[in-house]
Amino acid sequence: MLNVRFKSVVAASLATLSATAASIALAQMTPLDTIVAIVDEDIILASEVRDRVKQVKSSAEQRDIALPDDDTVVQETLDRLILESIQLQLADRFGVRIPDAQLDQSMARIAAQNGLTLEQFRDALTQSGQDYVEMREGLRDELAIQRVQQGSVMRDINITEKEVDNFMTTEEGAALTEPEYRVVQALLPISRSDSAETRAAKEDFVDGVLASVLAGINFSEAVNVQEPFAFRGGDLGWRKLSDIPSMFSQIIPSLAAGDTGKVQSNSGLHLVHLAEARGLERLVEQTDVRHILLTPNEVLGDEAAQALILSLKERIEGGEDFAELAKEYSDDIGSAQEGGELGWTNPGQMVAEFEAAMANAEVGVITEPVRSEFGWHILEVTGRRTEDFSEQVRRNQVASYLREAKYEEELENWLREIREEAFVDIK
Repeated sequence: MLNVRFKSVVAASLATLSATAASIALAQMTPLDTIVAIVDEDIILASEVRDRVKQVKSSAEQRDIALPDDDTVVQETLDRLILESIQLQLADRFGVRIPDAQLDQSMARIAAQNGLTLEQFRDALTQSGQDYVEMREGLRDELAIQRVQQGSVMRDINITEKEVDNFMTTEEGAALTEPEYRVVQALLPISRSDSAETRAAKEDFVDGVLASVLAGINFSEAVNVQEPFAFRGGDLGWRKLSDIPSMFSQIIPSLAAGDTGKVQSNSGLHLVHLAEARGLERLVEQTDVRHILLTPNEVLGDEAAQALILSLKERIEGGEDFAELAKEYSDDIGSAQEGGELGWTNPGQMVAEFEAAMANAEVGVITEPVRSEFGWHILEVTGRRTEDFSEQVRRNQVASYLREAKYEEELENWLREIREEAFVDIK
């Protein structure tokens, strides 16, 4: 049974199908809506093609992009609509649903990208003659299609360690993993016509601003002054070291994120602030920890669980084995059989209460009972270490890059396959 996706369709009889011209160029379309293609259990109407072509032409005009002739535009538009129909039918078959809350969040992000609130964005669409509800439902289809594509294509993509190794040895791989810096600079110009007194005053002024920044004043606030001198400059954005002006490239590697330095050039005095950096050495303080968890329930109330966990702490301090008690009592299924071992953990990996107790614990000392959303814990830190994750971060970056590249290639193959397998009858 055919599934008509638009309520405004004028019913088309089989007689009108046979009268539909082979070419569906805009000039040949009649006001009466007609079916131009049957795609499995769906249909595509002439009105859909007309509306989409209008969108394509409007977008191309706004972006000053030259389009081919009308026949080609119509044919390419119909091809896209056919592929969309196939994918939306797959989404329906797979039970893909885009909740209204997710859709609202996506619409809000689009509005924010345009510097508008959602209400302002809705008004702007109305004023430009576009339908907000129609756009919202169109976005729902796009999100459903994206989910089908990712679920069907990404699951078959595997990046091997050897592929990562090989790519990292190439120039492209080296460029991809090169550290990046977000630099903000403020320039106080010094001209040749400045007197010696003015030059000295400007140098003292810059040194004073630098001192205030080093003392903790926000960089933007510190340089946003007008008297007696005014800085100019701004955010250079994210750049690799090779793309940063040479006058700054020597000082940047010596700065940590949040640091500020001074540079002199032919233009004057610069304050150079390293706002952020990524791809640099990444040291992580790790903690080796084990715990016993008691989760209150209908049988074991909260106070009873607290009393029992305290008694377990006393038994361990009295010489009983932590691991054996964890296996017998702990409600953490994942760690109980491992004697309560959670292994090496990174900051932020645990819930806040557990994290705080772990940070304050002495190595080898059982903590006092700790209450979290999961219940009552006692824990023991058995070791601490500092690990450098820089190499792993770079490898993950390369793997993601290679995965995305493969995804684009495999997506084209997949789209070709589903198009060939679908029943498509163009009228």
